[in-house]
Amino acid sequence: MEAVLRGAAVYDANDGRAVRRDLRISDGRLVSETGRKLPTLDLHGLTVFPGFTDVHVHFREPGFSYKDTVAASSRAAARGGYTTVCPMPNLKPVPDSAAHLEAQLSIIRRDSVIRCVPYGAITKGEFGLELSDMAAMAPFVAGFSDDGKGVQSQEMMYSAMREAKRLGKRIAAHCEDNALLRGGYIHDGAYALSHGHRGICSESEWGPIARDLQLVRETGCAYHVCHISTKESVELIRRAKAEGLPVSCETAPHYLLLDETALQEDGRFKMNPPLRSPEDRAALLEGLRDGTVDLVATDHAPHSAEEKSRGLEKSAMGVVGLEIAFPLLYTHLVRPGHISLARLVELLCGRAQTLFGLGSPLEAGAPADFSVWDLEAEYDIDPAEFLSRGRATPFAGWRVAGRCRMTVCGGAVVWDDGSIVRDTTDTMEGVQ
Repeated sequence: MEAVLRGAAVYDANDGRAVRRDLRISDGRLVSETGRKLPTLDLHGLTVFPGFTDVHVHFREPGFSYKDTVAASSRAAARGGYTTVCPMPNLKPVPDSAAHLEAQLSIIRRDSVIRCVPYGAITKGEFGLELSDMAAMAPFVAGFSDDGKGVQSQEMMYSAMREAKRLGKRIAAHCEDNALLRGGYIHDGAYALSHGHRGICSESEWGPIARDLQLVRETGCAYHVCHISTKESVELIRRAKAEGLPVSCETAPHYLLLDETALQEDGRFKMNPPLRSPEDRAALLEGLRDGTVDLVATDHAPHSAEEKSRGLEKSAMGVVGLEIAFPLLYTHLVRPGHISLARLVELLCGRAQTLFGLGSPLEAGAPADFSVWDLEAEYDIDPAEFLSRGRATPFAGWRVAGRCRMTVCGGAVVWDDGSIVRDTTDTMEGVQ
């Protein structure tokens, strides 16, 4: 794309506001002036944000293309305003060596319309028994994770942290103590008790976090906690940050907007970790406000329709969210005043730049990565419209405001709903 974008309110991270100004794109980057005639795009009434970054997604290839593909998932991400994502390693083959990682990277290079920076596995096959070839993968990955499985051995996690520290990489931990699961599949709370379901206790999450924080003290490893869902997890991370430990964390939209009182006997309400209690949700919201929670990641996890049709007990765990995350959070957190727009942008992209070195600001010289939004457009979420092959979401039918009109990644238009007016008449740069 070579163009001048005129009339939009452009988000300014320096003061947390959207200010009307032009954006100029040339050679895949944002520029101040080009001195050349460029076509224009009329963005009056729209808002431009930096491209969002999701540090926790599942793109299902290689190995599980019946669930979704890199091609479809990356387009779904673009439709949601994302320009950078970090796919998790629970694939086949698991990216636990340079050769296995290359199997994933080759698909990404061929099919993804946005930047995909995957995680390498912590252990071989994600079996928790032997460290992966972390050194060989380090130049090509966002960090290391065995997402989908917790590293059960304290000794193994200690070894992984020491190696990650040596390589200058972050451990992104799926914190789950298998010994405490006891066959559970939803939160061990009031709904499970009243409906005869087996519950997952909160300690299965916060117990491993407490263990790992002690290992962070010993190793100095940068440590990121995936998809936190309990009040105890929030407090442990809050205290670790106050102590000065190199710790960060994420939560997901469904843990912020839903709790066990929203559960239905439907697989679209089943994910791991599960929807917790109202008290847990309140603690997560407080963690957003006070900075304990660094990022909102979707944990976008597509499954086939059949896999999600078996009810709460037998459906696969995981829901999709890339196409609806910003509208949901903008509508139900920013508009009511629970958090500011500036805080939401920080959660969706600003902190990812600081912690993971991923994403780009809206400034001259930076890659042209951004999304264009109509914040006044209101509609009901309809999974039938999703670009992702996975359609399971607990937010079906929710009313939201905010529709992504266009996403640009590296200067290329990767999502366009066809509503933006293009004026290709001669326009001299610098002439308003």
